[in-house]
Amino acid sequence: MSHFVLEIDGPLGLVTLNNPEKHNAFDDVLITEMTAALQSLDARSDVRVVILSAAGRSFSAGADLNWMKRIADYSMEENLRDADALGALMSTLHGLSKPTIARVQGAAYGGGVGLVACCDVAIGTLATTFCLSEVKLGLIPAVISPYVIAAIGERAVHRYFLTAERFDAAEAFRLGLLHELAEDDEAMDEKINDLVSALLSCSPAALNEAKHLIAAVAHRPIDGEVVADTAQRIARVRASDEGREGLAAFLEKRKARWVVEG
Repeated sequence: MSHFVLEIDGPLGLVTLNNPEKHNAFDDVLITEMTAALQSLDARSDVRVVILSAAGRSFSAGADLNWMKRIADYSMEENLRDADALGALMSTLHGLSKPTIARVQGAAYGGGVGLVACCDVAIGTLATTFCLSEVKLGLIPAVISPYVIAAIGERAVHRYFLTAERFDAAEAFRLGLLHELAEDDEAMDEKINDLVSALLSCSPAALNEAKHLIAAVAHRPIDGEVVADTAQRIARVRASDEGREGLAAFLEKRKARWVVEG
């Protein structure tokens, strides 16, 4: 039985981890199925925003215990194949052409932190807790590290990768892993609804271009190559169909054709 649910609700793609009895821990089967589901959402032009959430008290406890027992007997080749699959899930989520929102409640540990870090925006409740516990098991958070480091910074991961300490929602917000905190699940959903409304007022093509822009510019010196690249990007987008439509709608004081109203 699959331990996640994929739903389409108008312009929303909803991916829900659904194994609450095991705190939404994941294994190799779930990783493969979720990767395929995310790829299918990315290919749908009618899906404008993807929301990643989880059923029950926890967002995700990371790796499933039975999966970890199997991994203990893997050869180097099997371990590499397994790690590549997790890497594909994380890179697929991070690289989606449309905005992604993580709805985070309860505990997010290990790979669960990676899923949060891969999303464009993350909203959590005050009761949310996080932990990068791999070193306690003699492991390292290798596959998720690029995304977690990008989310909270190199200095912070020196502490939390090495100590495996738990940290709370306030610390996650301070570090940038969470963008907003909500008092409870209901307030979190209200914040997410506001985010979705904002995103659905924006050009889908421009949102995709903006995501590529961030990846192209972040952590690079502002040199002639970057200046030329950013000029090329805005020139291309201005000349695109949605670029022309957006400017026309602004000048004509009307809503652009892509706007979805709730």
